[in-house]
Amino acid sequence: MLRQRRPKVPDVPLLMTPGPTQVRENVRIARAYEMTNPDIDFKFFKFYRKTCLKLAAFMNTESQVLILSGEGMVALDSACASLAEPGDRVLIIDNGIFGEGFADMVKVYGAEPVVFKGERTRGISYENLREFLEKDSDFKFATIVHCDTPSGVLNDLKEICPLLKSYGILTVVDAVSSMVGEPLFTDDWAIDICIGASQKGFSAPPGLAFLSISPDAWAAIEGRKTPIPSYYCNLLLWKNYFEDAWFPYTPPIGDIFAFKIALDNVLKEENALRRHRKIAKAVRKAVIRSGLSLYLRSDYCSTVTAVNVPEGIDGEALIQKMKDEHGILIGGNFGYLKGKVIRIGHMGENARLEYVSETLKALQLTLESEGIFLRADMESVFLEEMVKKR
Repeated sequence: MLRQRRPKVPDVPLLMTPGPTQVRENVRIARAYEMTNPDIDFKFFKFYRKTCLKLAAFMNTESQVLILSGEGMVALDSACASLAEPGDRVLIIDNGIFGEGFADMVKVYGAEPVVFKGERTRGISYENLREFLEKDSDFKFATIVHCDTPSGVLNDLKEICPLLKSYGILTVVDAVSSMVGEPLFTDDWAIDICIGASQKGFSAPPGLAFLSISPDAWAAIEGRKTPIPSYYCNLLLWKNYFEDAWFPYTPPIGDIFAFKIALDNVLKEENALRRHRKIAKAVRKAVIRSGLSLYLRSDYCSTVTAVNVPEGIDGEALIQKMKDEHGILIGGNFGYLKGKVIRIGHMGENARLEYVSETLKALQLTLESEGIFLRADMESVFLEEMVKKR
């Protein structure tokens, strides 16, 4: 099989992290378009709104979608700031590092986080959550991560969010790492606030976050008893931006131009979901056949693979050596997974045969240089899987 190798760029590694991801040339060019003044040029208001509507269609929602200035965290914070009030009980559905992080966010705004803990190596159990809610369902909203990036675990929103909604609980979903690589049906799955970002599956530069806001979520935000304790993260300021021809703050016009092109790239592709799914399955097969082990037991997301580091090897040092000697940068980890689990980000532009095969080859060579010899050649197994008809 003929494969093109990436042209070597001095001091710039091949970016195979689970976000930020590689950025296609037409997206980089769009970021350099001539500027206007987005605060007073009504053509830009129309461009911004059209981009939001196109994004809403991609997310399968009829709810309002907003694009915010700031990486994904600004949308998470905006959702919590705009919904949470002092004394509110918020259900934190936690089976990963980012899932548990929502507890700290809602505390900032005076809410009381109540944590429902799932297993860290698999998706949230619908039955366990249902049993929990039968005993306690007095929550204003619940937070859940679709793909918890440090582990790559995928939670079944199609089952979980309608269950929460049946108890009158609003849902705030972090879908930053799952978008483009996994199906997402925001309205059908009863998601009230669904959050994404530019730098992962969409393969645009970091700097933009976006979210959909359902009518129920708007009603809760507008019906607050206390003012929203933030200006920048106050979603109410955005509700009528188009009708009023007024942005709460100057939007980063270059980033939005670039994101629109990145979104078009995704929409023009015949089947991005199939590409991600096929790449992910082949990577997992290569890891297992080699004798390495996956961190997860089940419920794998198609955008990232988490691999246990062999005993006696420091994962962070392994990543640095792979970058220094092979010019390829994969993901490290956080918290209890730091140094123990490494991650290959096969999302967006990263999810291409030539990039992934080059990454697996470099990882194996780096492990061998540390005295870890594998049972199979990962690059060869990956390529064999990729040529199989599904």
